[in-house]
Amino acid sequence: MSQTNYRILVINPMVEGTKLSLFENDQCLYEQMLAIDDVHLKKEVMEQRTYRKRAIMDRIQAIGIDVASIDAVCGRGGLLRPIEGGTYLVNQRMVEDLQNNINGIHVSNLGAMLAYDIAKDWNIQAYIVDPVVVDEMMEIAKRTGLPNVKRKSIFHALNQKSVARSLAKQLHANYEDLTLVVAHMGGGLTVGIHQYGKVVDVNNGFDGDGPFSFERAGSLPNEALVQLGYHSGMSMEELQYKLINESGIKAYLGIERNTDLHLLFKSQRERVEEVFEILAYQVAKEIGKISTVAAGKVNAIALTGELAKFDYLTQKIIEQVSWIADTYVYPGENVMLALAQGTLRVLQGIEKVKQYK
Repeated sequence: MSQTNYRILVINPMVEGTKLSLFENDQCLYEQMLAIDDVHLKKEVMEQRTYRKRAIMDRIQAIGIDVASIDAVCGRGGLLRPIEGGTYLVNQRMVEDLQNNINGIHVSNLGAMLAYDIAKDWNIQAYIVDPVVVDEMMEIAKRTGLPNVKRKSIFHALNQKSVARSLAKQLHANYEDLTLVVAHMGGGLTVGIHQYGKVVDVNNGFDGDGPFSFERAGSLPNEALVQLGYHSGMSMEELQYKLINESGIKAYLGIERNTDLHLLFKSQRERVEEVFEILAYQVAKEIGKISTVAAGKVNAIALTGELAKFDYLTQKIIEQVSWIADTYVYPGENVMLALAQGTLRVLQGIEKVKQYK
């Protein structure tokens, strides 16, 4: 008889700390944010690896979890080479690519590395699930007006695919049998079209493609962007930081954090609503645009991410896209659950584990 219960340790490295969860199947038994002290916070990302691992091991010991009861470790996927979606075994090649910052430096790169280090100590397997570099885009979707410039697939793959699977279940169907549009609205904003289990087209919210978001500028007129680059006096790095971290809702409303947005919505609702109307227009337009990939034959639309917690915003979007398909709202982003579920599908034999090559 096959095992019915699996315990999975989930690790999500973030700038301010390491989020740690223990799941039994898809039920969370324990969750904690392990804060980083100021000394290690000032260090480079890769220099934090040993410190973060020690903090995880100390916490596991402190709360009395029997490591022999843990079946697998799953870490947040980082900036790897482009790969198709799914659950991947963490191997030495993956760790080396992350150590060498093969596709960029980001704190999430530590996820697979920490999972690998801990799993090795415990003689179990380490996994990652749907990292941001998931690339299932059609070749034609990557082409641009400059032959030597191609669009890249970098998006909220983990949450988008998790929500798409939840929506398919709600529709009493298989994810692989549907055509869905999923809009993730948060610090970044990506809208993907999922056809039969593959995200065949999606905007790159990190590089500035598509609608603006909480902190990113989104697509800008070419001439205005060129003028800004030439006449702002900023270096390339400073301009990139402005477009990625100091634009969008933050620039419109002069706020820094999501909590500020919620407070402002209560105290100056009309001011926030004006910005939400612009954002809703852009998101609806992006949903409409990407629906043409499937000739408008979309089974359902999902709105998710932190900004989906604002009913005013989601309702404005729904008003504009309801003619395409029914729209469902999945507020927030449950990273830890999505990682546990991806690992669980492999442990239960529902999905085959993939190898990073």
